[in-house]
Amino acid sequence: MVAFGPRPVDVLTMGRIGVDIYPLQTGVGLEDVTSFGKFLGGSATNVAVAAARLRHASAVVTAVGDDPFGTFCCQEMGRLGVYSQYVGTVAQIPTPVTFCEIYPPDDFPLYFYRYPTAPDLQITPDDIPEQAVKDTKILWLTVTGLCQEPSRAAHHKALDVRGRKAHTVLDLDYRDSFWSSKEEAHEAVAAILPQVTVAVGNREECEVAVGETEPQKAAEALLEAGVEIAVVKQGPKGTLAMTKDERVEVPPTPIEVTNGLGAGDAFGGSLCHGLLEGWSLTDTIRAASTAGALVATRLECSTAMPSEPELLTMMSRHSEIHAKESHR
Repeated sequence: MVAFGPRPVDVLTMGRIGVDIYPLQTGVGLEDVTSFGKFLGGSATNVAVAAARLRHASAVVTAVGDDPFGTFCCQEMGRLGVYSQYVGTVAQIPTPVTFCEIYPPDDFPLYFYRYPTAPDLQITPDDIPEQAVKDTKILWLTVTGLCQEPSRAAHHKALDVRGRKAHTVLDLDYRDSFWSSKEEAHEAVAAILPQVTVAVGNREECEVAVGETEPQKAAEALLEAGVEIAVVKQGPKGTLAMTKDERVEVPPTPIEVTNGLGAGDAFGGSLCHGLLEGWSLTDTIRAASTAGALVATRLECSTAMPSEPELLTMMSRHSEIHAKESHR
């Protein structure tokens, strides 16, 4: 793989990439959909796009198939401001596609076409750009990348090279279709939590990671496992974030949901933004929550990621509304 010069990226992610094929009609099953949109997708890639929209140099360590969809992914990364120099090509395994159904406000079934494997699960320890992993300000990994070899070994290599440098982030991103059991996933996550400085996931993902769904207990368990910042997303109940010295609860941003998919990746990109800008934990989580809400009002994921002006404007509006309600 080709290095792109001495300047380290701000955010380096590893993991899923593919094409999202999303219906342009909502409230109907795929069998009745007549038109679709094609978008760059994959959680790790979406986080990199979200960070790029917020003016940070970002890149993804991943792989695509030797096919037109793989070409599209690399071209679209460049168009959206993400470096593609660490994207490999795997012959004979197609670039994955993902379909969804859209039933607002809270039902968005996903259909992953990446069986029995995908190119991004074929990255090896030799594919890890060691200097970039050492130098990046944020290394963002996902639990999905641990579900198969050789990707699992590649993630362990990246963590060994990183040496638990801040900020090393694990997105708990558990997808049951990629694992033989929750127990297998739990063992894989438990093995790397001591090498991670930030962990972020929803209540169900925390249960897989540390056996707890109650937000306070889940955050405490993540901190006990070695992370320095634990972030537990609670959907309509907001977000809890904890360090050993601080506890922050942020209420949800009220919106009308169009498509909830991609909200978590927008949350991740803005979490990176807050960490890079040195914001307080409260402001960081507020920004992440707001970014997730913004994307949930839009159909697509990668191309829906907010800019900083959009983010700050919505945060300001939400603060004004909250202040008015508090004085009633």
